[in-house]
Amino acid sequence: MTVTDWLLDSDPAIRWQVLRDLLDEPAELVAAERARVGTEGWGAHLLTLQDPTTGLWDGGTYDPAEPRNPEDPGQPWTGTHHTLVLLRELGLDPASAEARRAIGLVRDNVTWDHAGQRYFDGEVEPCINGMAVAVGDYFGENVHGIVDRLLIEQLGDGGWNCDVEIGSTRSSFHTTICVLEGLLQHERSAGPSPEVAAARRRAEEYLLERRMLRRLSTGELADPSWTLFSFPPRWFYDALRGLDYFRAAGLVPDPRLDEAIDLVETKRGTDGRWLLESMHPGKVHFEMEKVGEPSRWITLRALRVLDWFASGP
Repeated sequence: MTVTDWLLDSDPAIRWQVLRDLLDEPAELVAAERARVGTEGWGAHLLTLQDPTTGLWDGGTYDPAEPRNPEDPGQPWTGTHHTLVLLRELGLDPASAEARRAIGLVRDNVTWDHAGQRYFDGEVEPCINGMAVAVGDYFGENVHGIVDRLLIEQLGDGGWNCDVEIGSTRSSFHTTICVLEGLLQHERSAGPSPEVAAARRRAEEYLLERRMLRRLSTGELADPSWTLFSFPPRWFYDALRGLDYFRAAGLVPDPRLDEAIDLVETKRGTDGRWLLESMHPGKVHFEMEKVGEPSRWITLRALRVLDWFASGP
């Protein structure tokens, strides 16, 4: 079995992206496979877990209804917000009946824990709001208010940080990648915006100046965990997630990405596959892959990043 065959022997959420990103198959074939995300496999399973009255997953918006146990590692990932983020990453067709029903329930019923704001009006933390923009724009909801807030909150070094409210003046890789993905989705869904494009350019430069991995001040590796590839990434940054953003944005490969690209290359196994190296701990709806085993998600993302980079300027 080739690596491509192995990737295709999987869930529709992976298959349709392989057809689009690696095999360049006709749009109608890609769309037909993508349509299956809402009716079978992981995507369909997630949709069955939504409360048909409240629109919530696991009884809560950011966290589930059950309070966190301080002795449990990580955080729960089964609340509505993180489930919506995952449905977008799976590629649930936003025009499908399954998506319209689920998103309609969220729009009409779900509010944030912070101050009761409607879900698509956002809350206060830019990392969360960046993900909410990505979700809202992907599924065709109006999130202009969140975008306007994010543009105002961009820091002087070019990125964003969820800890601004407690005095931080320097950007965070984690928050910045969440906001970048949201703003990219916003331009794709709502159309080009000079203000959004300028904010993205500044944030992209923030990552590039740091070679996607390093401290600007010392050149040291900022966080060893950023060299470990995970899926779903949740709100965490890693080098592959950063590279996949640059690919998705259609940017010309920059030599300052070389170190991160080399990192991806070195992690390819002798069988042509990549491992799932990290999983952010916490309660999940179900497990898609196991840490330490070959990962279709990481392999798909790595291959499409390498293909993009090899296309060159």
